[in-house]
Amino acid sequence: MSSVLATTLRPCTTLLSYRSLARLPCTPLLGRHYSDQAPADKPEQPAQNDSADAPSSESSPDEPLAKAQAEAADLLGRLRYLQADFLNLQRNSAREREKTRDFAISNFAADLLETVDVLSMALKSVPQAALSSPTPDPVAPADTDEPAPAPEAAPPPPSPTKTAEEYLRELYTGVEITQRQLLQTLFKYHVKPFDPTGDPFDPNLHEALYQAPIPSATPGTVIDCQKTGYTIRDRVLRAAQVGVAQETQS
Repeated sequence: MSSVLATTLRPCTTLLSYRSLARLPCTPLLGRHYSDQAPADKPEQPAQNDSADAPSSESSPDEPLAKAQAEAADLLGRLRYLQADFLNLQRNSAREREKTRDFAISNFAADLLETVDVLSMALKSVPQAALSSPTPDPVAPADTDEPAPAPEAAPPPPSPTKTAEEYLRELYTGVEITQRQLLQTLFKYHVKPFDPTGDPFDPNLHEALYQAPIPSATPGTVIDCQKTGYTIRDRVLRAAQVGVAQETQS
């Protein structure tokens, strides 16, 4: 009897178990949820992302502006450097033009100095006594008791003649005027003479020709100037040829 009941009840329980399983709600096997609030939090994630992206979208227009300002500052600095270089180039070019203009006649002026030296030697060769010799006074007629002869017809006036002294004075005056005019022309181009007699010897300005022991002169000073020196602006065009005092042996 018990065995018959067991065989009849066993299929019934199996049917009940299948029916109860079929009525249970189906749940996904892949996802696991440990709290009921998890699905509600998922829609709020995009809002957080939007709030995070908002500052980046607002700061993005300032980046090209800052980059453009940096490029403009760089170009402005380069422009200022180029402007300064150009101004320096202009100044240097103007200075070079002035030097070229001032010293372009250096060789020509140095050649003219030989002519000035020849004229100076010609003037020095004439003694001052020959230039200031007095003219002879006319001879007065002697007093005699004889009566004066009757006046005769006046002879024709003699042709005007000059003495050698007069010719010499005129020649000296002409040479002196020529030398003065030549020196004035050189002075116009900043060529100036200098006589260093009595100055200390300077190898940059003087050329020593000889040394002589002079007791009354300080050793190392210029005692004689054979040729006058010349400068053009601040440069030596020709050094003066001089004699220098030497120490005397006691």
